[in-house]
Amino acid sequence: MILELFKTITSIARCSGTYTSFIEFITQYATKYNYVCDIDSANNILCYKSDKKPILCLQSHYDIVCLQDNTIPTLIQENGYIKAEKSTLGADNGIGCAYMLNLMAEHSECEFLFTADEEIGLVGANKLALDIKSSKMLNLDSEEIGYISIGCAGGIDIVASTNVTKIVPNNENKILYEITIDNLDGGHSGVDIDKNIPNSIKLIFETINKCNGDLIDINAGERINSIPKSAKAIIATNQPPKISHKNMKINKIDAISEHYKLLDPNIVKFVSEFQNGVLQYDNNLDIVIDSVNLAIITTTIDKVIIELSARSMDNSNLDTISNNIVRQLQDYGFDVYTHSRYSAWKPEQNEFTKLVSKIYEKYVPNPKLYAIHAGLECAIFKEKFPNLQIVSIGPNIYYPHSDREKCEIKSVYIVYEIIKEIIKSL
Repeated sequence: MILELFKTITSIARCSGTYTSFIEFITQYATKYNYVCDIDSANNILCYKSDKKPILCLQSHYDIVCLQDNTIPTLIQENGYIKAEKSTLGADNGIGCAYMLNLMAEHSECEFLFTADEEIGLVGANKLALDIKSSKMLNLDSEEIGYISIGCAGGIDIVASTNVTKIVPNNENKILYEITIDNLDGGHSGVDIDKNIPNSIKLIFETINKCNGDLIDINAGERINSIPKSAKAIIATNQPPKISHKNMKINKIDAISEHYKLLDPNIVKFVSEFQNGVLQYDNNLDIVIDSVNLAIITTTIDKVIIELSARSMDNSNLDTISNNIVRQLQDYGFDVYTHSRYSAWKPEQNEFTKLVSKIYEKYVPNPKLYAIHAGLECAIFKEKFPNLQIVSIGPNIYYPHSDREKCEIKSVYIVYEIIKEIIKSL
């Protein structure tokens, strides 16, 4: 039933920023099982039984990362996994939504909170205007069985732009080249940042820098919270560029150009010098503490825009990293602003974490309490509802935010049994 529900909601448009169809589906579904649905101005949905006083709120976000706009994943089920054809799967966080829908079909007395636009900056959670009555929350957005999340990283997005362009004469008869890189592995810019996944932007600028290329055009990356898997640039140079990755292609442009548009040379300098990836790692806790992902570069008619995201398990570290990057960009002459900052969720152990651990251990030996290097809405809910006891769990979901995303079916049902026993014990 859970997989069938997941397949049903996968057929509904759920890219971030898309709401109508899913809200209509949930409203009709809730009515069928006698739940009230409240919807706020941020498109969050809270379903509950009007005659019951809930103890537990189950929560999932319903939007998914789409590598291409308006994508509806085509599902493939094989070898014990479910995945999608040439797109993200949306198991993050569609499986959590499917758990909640299945529990509603079983007439659970819990509250069910479906939040919007998590993948583009925890927008729904930040703007939540719904009243959670429960004293405990089970977030279903974790992605590894055997791990119980009781903390998460904070994050901030940084956007820089420059409109420094000029038409220059090609006095040195420089040759134009088109450089493309595609089909890298990609991945989540938080949980996958320490997996040595190649960054297409860093790779393409490595090639540009080594041949002293003049940058004419650049477009790279897919989403602010994804490790970029593609990039395309046009350059002018008298030193033939060399491939820096097997997925890179370099094509000489035969047309002779007497003039060309030169983009701000500081773009090449900044990207080439910028330290991307893991900034600090705690070997004792075996977790990333600080990281930054160079995510997107876009050339428009009149400017070049660079987008980055920084994460930290410590709020003061996050501010320091952000301030340093902003200052570095400003030193290169870029206009810079930050947005979508969210705090880290400080780990804590309480009666609810102990209960979840005890039940979890019946199904998975030696479950581990840990903090995830990714943004969870739990951090925001904890700020809004300080007395709320929160735990996050989920099945095995590999390579979220990429077209390699897949979910282990066996783990889906193990986690569901754990959820049901948690509800029963409360």
